Amino acid sequence: MRRLGLWASCLAQLSVVLDVSVVNIALPSIQAELGLGRVTASWVAMAYSVGFAGVLLVGARLADVVGTARLLAWGSGVFAVAGTIGGLATEGWVLVTARAAQGLAAAVVSPATFTLLTVTHAEGPVRTRAIAIWTAVSLAGGGVGNLVSGVLTDLVSWRLTLLINLPLGGAVVAAAVVLYRRNVDDRRGGRISLTGAGLATGAFTGAAYALSSAGEPAAGVLPVLAGGGAVVLLALLVMQQRRSRYPLVPTALLRDRTIAVGNVATALTAACFQVGLWFFLTYRMQTQLGYTPMQAGMAFVPLIVVMLGVNLWVTPRLMRRHSPRSLVVAGVVIAVPALFWFAAVDHGPFAVSFLVPSVAIGIGGGLLNTPLATLVTTGVRAGHTGAASGLMNTSKQFGGAIGLAAASTATAAAGTDTAAFVLMALSLVAVAAVVAGIPRRDSTSAPVPAERSG
Repeated sequence: MRRLGLWASCLAQLSVVLDVSVVNIALPSIQAELGLGRVTASWVAMAYSVGFAGVLLVGARLADVVGTARLLAWGSGVFAVAGTIGGLATEGWVLVTARAAQGLAAAVVSPATFTLLTVTHAEGPVRTRAIAIWTAVSLAGGGVGNLVSGVLTDLVSWRLTLLINLPLGGAVVAAAVVLYRRNVDDRRGGRISLTGAGLATGAFTGAAYALSSAGEPAAGVLPVLAGGGAVVLLALLVMQQRRSRYPLVPTALLRDRTIAVGNVATALTAACFQVGLWFFLTYRMQTQLGYTPMQAGMAFVPLIVVMLGVNLWVTPRLMRRHSPRSLVVAGVVIAVPALFWFAAVDHGPFAVSFLVPSVAIGIGGGLLNTPLATLVTTGVRAGHTGAASGLMNTSKQFGGAIGLAAASTATAAAGTDTAAFVLMALSLVAVAAVVAGIPRRDSTSAPVPAERSG
């Protein structure tokens, strides 16, 4: 069951991550075929990210309540059907609605994939290897999405970028059903407070919209209002969670210094690797270097291959002899100079302007992301695995959103994407500083204590 659990987790996570970036290159073709205005076209991408981030924390907690395998089956089914509807859409509003539905389903699927790994793999080298594979899929998914989108859009149609979700989702549903029938599940019972779920959904949806639409002139004052409302709802959520018998994030997790600090480092890492890196490199290749969609997608192959190779074969071996903190710092030391390289060199031969720095970033990213994921999930009791996974994924999503918003604003102010790469480099420098504050703890340490559900 370990192999099937790993396969299902990685395939489902690949689908979720692909759909973050798969429409980026296809968006001009979508806009032209469906006759979309600029605002509607931007919502084809934004609806997914807003739906995803808005209910992620609630979706993650569901895994602990109803069971991971069952939740993965339902979530993947909805994700695949929504993607199919989007791929067949002939009206802009249908496509935007389908993308929002995909985002909501992704908020359930993504944390469930990681939770499934912790259920089917015991702590130690076996789990480290599984996390390395899952992390490699998560990291490379952005580049794979650009590659797949470029090839399918150029050779066939943008519609296939969404229709491929049907066979992928069908395979995940079949695997999840097998896992459920063989009692590979972790249902712990309990409940989810409707008040807490409503406040969390409102707060994170408002925050996601404010960050995603920041800097868009057509949005007017809506991002400001959404951001202000999100702050108010978040304050109410904090007060409600302190008194709730069924908190979305158990206070034991928040009190654990390794988990709390590790999630800060995860958010800072995501400011570079979650969205920003793929977005700004894609934009540079097509607008400054004159690459076609297919050429832009193919240019990511070295970065993807190196990142996968380091994650799958190098990092797990190094983790047997070195602490996660030292590997995170090593990854930062390798990746940061390459980001400054991108900031300084924006033209020239492919090898100079893209290949060399992208390979270095692939090595650095491959070294630091798996140790971080291990740090924030080691020692967590089974009843809290969904919440821990949700906390990590929420840190990733909002770290990526904040990073993209800040980099986009800086780029607009400076008139060049140099500012974006400088900000991404500085975020990784901050990761090294934050990780220094994480206490030493290995997989044999005592787990985070469980709380009483009553």
